[in-house]
Amino acid sequence: MAFDGITLKKIVAELQILIGGKVNQIHIPTNNNIIIGIYNGANYALNIDTSASNYRIHLTTNSKPNPLVAPNFCMILRKYLINSRISKIYMQGLERICFVDFECFNEMNDKVIRTLAIELMGKYSNVTLLNEKGSIIDALKKFDGEGISRSIMPTQKYLPPTSDKKEFEAFSKDEFIDFILKSEFKTIDTAITNLINGISKQFIKSSLESLHLSNTVSTSSLSAVYDYIDEILADDCINAQIGPFKENYSVFLSSNATGNIDGNLFLDDYYYKKILDEEYIAYRNTLLKVLSTTLDKIVKKLENINDKIEKSKNKDELKNFGELLLSNIYKFTEDYTIASNDSSKILITENTKYVELENFYDNNKLVKIPIDPTISISKNAERYFKKYNKAKNTIEVTKIQKEETQKELNYIESLVYSLDNCKTIQDVDAVYNEISENILFNTLNFNNKNHKVKEAYSMLDNYMKLKVDDYDVFIGKNNKQNDYLTLKIANPNDYWFHTKDIHGSHLILRCNGDTPKIDTITKCAELAAYYSKAKFSSHVPVDYTLVKNIKKPHGSNPGYVIYTTNKTIYVNPRSNI
Repeated sequence: MAFDGITLKKIVAELQILIGGKVNQIHIPTNNNIIIGIYNGANYALNIDTSASNYRIHLTTNSKPNPLVAPNFCMILRKYLINSRISKIYMQGLERICFVDFECFNEMNDKVIRTLAIELMGKYSNVTLLNEKGSIIDALKKFDGEGISRSIMPTQKYLPPTSDKKEFEAFSKDEFIDFILKSEFKTIDTAITNLINGISKQFIKSSLESLHLSNTVSTSSLSAVYDYIDEILADDCINAQIGPFKENYSVFLSSNATGNIDGNLFLDDYYYKKILDEEYIAYRNTLLKVLSTTLDKIVKKLENINDKIEKSKNKDELKNFGELLLSNIYKFTEDYTIASNDSSKILITENTKYVELENFYDNNKLVKIPIDPTISISKNAERYFKKYNKAKNTIEVTKIQKEETQKELNYIESLVYSLDNCKTIQDVDAVYNEISENILFNTLNFNNKNHKVKEAYSMLDNYMKLKVDDYDVFIGKNNKQNDYLTLKIANPNDYWFHTKDIHGSHLILRCNGDTPKIDTITKCAELAAYYSKAKFSSHVPVDYTLVKNIKKPHGSNPGYVIYTTNKTIYVNPRSNI
């Protein structure tokens, strides 16, 4: 990530606005996140995040839900820091450690300084509370030092992490150039990142781009990069500005830089959106995994049903075998010797497991019928009739099972389509609610822990609203919204659109008693095709009819309806109507 020592230095410079501020709130919403409320003429919230991928510190304007029971470290911070005042915010060199000193009163009512050491180092990020002597009171993440170079445990002396890298500010320009040139590295970003403390590749790449330099190590390029970094760091980064760089962000030299908290606000917005996107992806993938698991089970169930149907397709042959055996029973004795002189039509030899008879169902062609020679012809015929009845019953039962299973399969595929079209966490939440209420998923016992707490508004009312030729058009985002639109919102004489035999959204054209022109019908059909699985196809069939012709079978899955007196129009999907 781009949150390196230079970014931290810029943020620390802006956080000087908190000096003298009073701590009035402390919360720990998650295991890796601390929010400190501070009043200093205005209310501020200092956000400290120690997660491995989003470690950072900055002011925030975005609230987060707090747990019902505060974690132990939260209670410790409240005990020692509530009502204290911030006296100093600083860092040492470009090491990614921010120190915040608080003026407090101890048990003897003496004024003391307590310090938060905020280490922002990827998966090793941590927050440690120190007393006035530099000893550890407590830490967000404690470890005893076994197998590592230092220990973070209460009562022990705090030792910051060490690094073999050099500090940029310790070099003159000539020393810096000479140091890099003598290294084994051939590119500037790799050399500086590996040799100089607190500077990321992201920052060097943005610097080279701003300076229009190549990445190859050379005296002239290193001289220009040194001047650029030196000017950014000068006067507490007064000429530095944090801004977007490709898919990330970086610190830039800027003549438009201000001395306010623009960098903090930029990072607040950047990470808020980034974390929302991450939660959305994680939440969506969780549901997709649930749907995929269920889909696999249903597909396997359908394969078993089809296999049973396939095995039962010979039921008529089984019946014919039984009838042929019974009709020729007079030609055999109990020991299967031929009782008739009609040897040309009956063939039986010693130890055979079949008899060969004329099949009067097929022009008297000879047919081989497997038998069990240990039982009589009548018993063999009876066995064939039992197999026939079993196959007949199997087909009747499996036909119903196949219809129900196919409906389940179509329903799961419609949920997958809904998830594919989700854009926000709220959209995914609507699908989650539908899944959690369906008996198909009751046995999975899954709980999603990644999504945000639901906002207080109706998921059903969050459908798409468009205008087509001055008519209102409503489009469902998921199965529940489809039902809600078609069965609750739409009027009987509104028009209903849906792709024919293709998963997609229900589209309602509100007519207000008018009869829409065919051009309007076509535009709505193009929209319905676009909001379906066929959005990348052409010549897509779309059914449309009046809403009063739509019926929902009792007990059917959300989004499933039947309809009559419809018309079909073939269109190319289009969203920009």
